[in-house]
Amino acid sequence: MKTFKALLLTAIVIVILLIDLPENFKIGKYTVNPLSLNFNLFGMPVKKDFRTKLGLDLEGGSSLVFDADTKNIKPADVQDALSSARDIIEKRVNLFGVSEPTVQTVKSGNNYRINVDLPGISNTSEAIALIGKTAQLTFYEQNPDAKVASNSSILSTLTKPTGLTGKDITKASVTFDPQTGKPEVALAFNSEGAKLFGEVTQRNIGKPVAIVIDNFLVSAPVVNQAITDGNAVITGNFTVDDANKLAISINSGALPLSINLIEQKNIGPTLGKIEVKRSVYAGAIGLTAVLLFMILYYGNLGVIASLALIIYGLISFAIFRTIPVVLTLPGVAGFILSIGMAVDANILIFERIKEEQRKGRDFDIAVKLGFGRAIDAIKDANVTTLVVAFILFNPLNWEFLPQFGLVRGFALTLAIGVATSLFTGVVITKRLIDIFYKHD
Repeated sequence: MKTFKALLLTAIVIVILLIDLPENFKIGKYTVNPLSLNFNLFGMPVKKDFRTKLGLDLEGGSSLVFDADTKNIKPADVQDALSSARDIIEKRVNLFGVSEPTVQTVKSGNNYRINVDLPGISNTSEAIALIGKTAQLTFYEQNPDAKVASNSSILSTLTKPTGLTGKDITKASVTFDPQTGKPEVALAFNSEGAKLFGEVTQRNIGKPVAIVIDNFLVSAPVVNQAITDGNAVITGNFTVDDANKLAISINSGALPLSINLIEQKNIGPTLGKIEVKRSVYAGAIGLTAVLLFMILYYGNLGVIASLALIIYGLISFAIFRTIPVVLTLPGVAGFILSIGMAVDANILIFERIKEEQRKGRDFDIAVKLGFGRAIDAIKDANVTTLVVAFILFNPLNWEFLPQFGLVRGFALTLAIGVATSLFTGVVITKRLIDIFYKHD
């Protein structure tokens, strides 16, 4: 069992080191890059790169702010319309080839705005033109004149417009099949759309009809029967989240928003590189100061705590690359702050151990009691910080809490750092003491 644990630990350490490798790392005359995965698992492709993702303020790029015109949208449908516009913009930006864009909606007084951050993009004229278009939803049917190669999909023949568009849909919503309980998407057409949809389904029984938004194929359900009442249901192997996203995508055609560019800021990559270097220097100085204090004050125990702190840094960075976390300056600040907090657990534990030794207990017993009595204080302190990080991250988008990406970046890296420090401070430090520490 001990051999198995040792092998497992060694394998985990190797994987973490491979993930944390800097890009184009030189070993002699060989160049090594961070770990990347590219294989098939049960017929499904698995592709993952473990690289550092930098935000707009570090990599450079452009930040765009659009004003959303909601005056023609019913108050009850404003949030759906904004979500639809945001999702469509994100799809367009991804199509434009931007890595890790940030698209978010923000309410400023009575105005709604959509913020778009484009890391690595300095010439934004084409991106602005792409983002600013109004979403278009169209239904297509099979084109009998389309030539299909033997290895082509039947979907490639869905090129004939039906004349049915998003303007003919009044609402798309998530419902559940009363027999199976599976989520589905219900469509409601206006009177003109109901008549046209009845004609389309009548001539396409047993054939697929494609639902396309801005050249993105959303769905291609097969028509089972003619539908003339102006209501339709799209079924499939949907999760609730998939069905909700599909409904939002369809509503983006039914509830188009007019957006106007009101602000554009360009950030040069040189500024980002300078700030990255300064952040690295600040982190290195802070880490060195903490390590020296621990070693000078706690001696051998301080050496073990310093080793645990280095392990903490490697694990945290590996988590950042695995998720991946898009690092911004506030995010780097959150990580540096968590370095100081990572030492708190060790200090509490060591002081408890000293107290037990002053009572005359043997070192081994003092270690067990010290860890046991310090764990409650450590958990309380870390849980409190995690709650604050949760509030700052605001995953539910409450309007009375921060909704901006930079604040969220700080909260996310701080939360990851605190959670990792809890693990390394209690588990890793104790294991290192058991393995390496020899008490005189």
